[in-house]
Amino acid sequence: MPSFVTLAGSTLTVLATLYALAALLCHGRIRRARAVRPPLWTPVTVLKPLCGDEPRLEENLAGLCSQTHPHVQLVFGVRDPADPAVAVVGRLARRFPAVDMRLVVDPRIHGSNLKVSNLINMMQAARHPWLVLADSDIAVGPEYVARVTAPLAEPQVGIVTCLYHGRPLDGVWPRIGALFIDTWFAPSVRVASSGGSSAFAFGATIAVRAATLEAICGVEVLENRLADDYRLGELVRGLGLATVLSDVNVGTDVTETGLRALWSRERRWMQTIRALNPLGYALSFITFTLPMLALGLCLAPTAWNVALALCGAAARLGLHWRRPAPDIPAPGHAWLAPLRDCLLVLEWASAFAGTTTHWREHCLPIDTGRAAAPNRPGGVPAAHDRPSWR
Repeated sequence: MPSFVTLAGSTLTVLATLYALAALLCHGRIRRARAVRPPLWTPVTVLKPLCGDEPRLEENLAGLCSQTHPHVQLVFGVRDPADPAVAVVGRLARRFPAVDMRLVVDPRIHGSNLKVSNLINMMQAARHPWLVLADSDIAVGPEYVARVTAPLAEPQVGIVTCLYHGRPLDGVWPRIGALFIDTWFAPSVRVASSGGSSAFAFGATIAVRAATLEAICGVEVLENRLADDYRLGELVRGLGLATVLSDVNVGTDVTETGLRALWSRERRWMQTIRALNPLGYALSFITFTLPMLALGLCLAPTAWNVALALCGAAARLGLHWRRPAPDIPAPGHAWLAPLRDCLLVLEWASAFAGTTTHWREHCLPIDTGRAAAPNRPGGVPAAHDRPSWR
């Protein structure tokens, strides 16, 4: 009769392998959104809150200026007229004079979330019945607006969101950061979605009707939320409307060039997920495939367990090679996979401790995604955080 330790090791290996296989099988299974025929195209306003001249900012915003959708309004927003992003928008306006583009400069602060505060100020400039709320650091293709908004043609759909892949800067740490998204976060969302879950909304892109926002009392209801994107999805689902995970996969820039900055960002994400779903977060250890397989083998070094672990490791490496980002040559950087998984375990464990998190120079409380008032004098608002899930 196997001992408890052997049984625990075998169970851990089975769970980690099954998850790795499920993640690999679910890769690329997001249903393609049905295209909207030109006569049915509804005008869309894309809202982009900006803050500073981020790496690739002009390149990312320029992608919105070449959309196939015929009726797109772009609204950019900043709080400070001296913000470097103002000059970037000015250059875009000169490059694309035919694009319907508006820059809102408004210093008013609403609540404790800077991104949402910016959006509140920008809403006055939005002219169209469909809205796309999108982060400034994402890269999109020419069909982005048309494909992301297509599901809104169905009356039962309330919100459309999409996953993203990492676009790292040069260097090892940005590449490891991109793998956080590509080989851990995004696969976990695909597995959850394939299992029927729709409890997600990602700030990278959220498409919603203006009327739906009005029904939940506008973006103002999010002004004190740290996980504002998650809460928006929650409120829309509360209206009885569905959440659709689009087939569109946008790129998001990964700019942390050192371990300290990367750790801070990813631990903040982990803390946000833990606050939103403590039980799910606690059980997410099975998603750290390679360390869990190694632990399972240490506890139960049987021939059957070794064979199962090899299967799980192969699935994990298959996920590494099939990720959507072409920026990291997969075969030449396969050694990053175990390093990535080990770092995940450390971040996951550390995120159980503490009631505050750090964003830039601000110290923010973690409180189930609700009150996001900064824990520092002066009342500097909290920032948008990503990802928000389950």
